[in-house]
Amino acid sequence: MAFDLDNFSAKDLDSLIKQANQRKTALTRRTPAAQVRKKLTAMAKAEGYSIAELFGGAGAAKAAKASKTAGRKSAKARKTGKVAPKYRNPADAKDTWTGRGLPPRWMADLIKKGKKREDFLIRK
Repeated sequence: MAFDLDNFSAKDLDSLIKQANQRKTALTRRTPAAQVRKKLTAMAKAEGYSIAELFGGAGAAKAAKASKTAGRKSAKARKTGKVAPKYRNPADAKDTWTGRGLPPRWMADLIKKGKKREDFLIRK
């Protein structure tokens, strides 16, 4: 923050200096933030809370979600049945892909070279 001191009168400058000195004194009297943080964390822990739970933040959302879903499997962890592969790598018959998710690198590379996805279909 910069002030254009040329536009201040002597009275204004004295007032500004007085306010600055008062603020500086108040800041030096304060307990350092690290010590306050340590005390707050200890108090919260003694009561069974985390700082994130009390004051919010990214940690609070995760902690709340974890406590709600404890002992349950999430939707992402749900098991689905196996699916037969639909596509096969012509260069290596062991490389297959079911068609779910991102295509494998071998397929992406060959498609970039001009092949079509249908070229890799497994014919039954």
